[in-house]
Amino acid sequence: MVQLDYSGVGVPIRDDLRAAQQFVWEHIRSPGTWWTGEQRVAIAAEARHAAHCDLCRRRKAELSPQAVAGVHDTHGALPANVVDVVHRIRTDPGRLSRQWFDGVIASGLSVPQYVEVIAVVALLSGLDFFARALGIAPFALPQPLPGEPSRYLPRSAKPGTAWVPMIAPQDAAGPDADLYGDIPIVPHIMQALSVVPAEARALRQSSEAHYLPMVALGDPTLGRSLDRMQIELVAARVSALNECFY
Repeated sequence: MVQLDYSGVGVPIRDDLRAAQQFVWEHIRSPGTWWTGEQRVAIAAEARHAAHCDLCRRRKAELSPQAVAGVHDTHGALPANVVDVVHRIRTDPGRLSRQWFDGVIASGLSVPQYVEVIAVVALLSGLDFFARALGIAPFALPQPLPGEPSRYLPRSAKPGTAWVPMIAPQDAAGPDADLYGDIPIVPHIMQALSVVPAEARALRQSSEAHYLPMVALGDPTLGRSLDRMQIELVAARVSALNECFY
């Protein structure tokens, strides 16, 4: 098991945060549903590398990302269409479009593969921003674990208003009956990953430590060191600064 180094933080880290971050690291390096452990760690490495991509920097400065052509600066471990998804999600998520998404799928990436890439990038970003906020270096990426993806495709995932099929709370059944459990209000962001249920579960486990327990999302009185209004203010401001697409 990978051990994360908190020695340079200088402040106490809650036990549930440590456990959630340990889980995320183990989750990223393990074989997923559509990508191997090696590919998932490569996706994480590419997400970090995207911050230094010249093409992404030039596109970000233009009115439209389509105004700049070129090739991404890359580690070279992933196909070009996957690299583009990782870089766009990591550096310019606020300007994604349905046309871009349709082009990604037309390039040969399946919808579940796309969703799993998004999940890895999102989970990694949470830990990287955590480290940055505390003034420490990002945790070293873990060594991948061997094994093959499960390639599990839930039958209850259906097309709807989103770009990708999702499992609606009322449709969660069979192996996915526990997907939303006792959550009274299921966040759409969790449903958006549900065509790859393992990633929806991982998002819940990470979010419940870094944000709030999902069973309490409808409780305006719940807080931690901050009260609920302060928590929402910080969350909204950070989302705006990061140009959160969702």
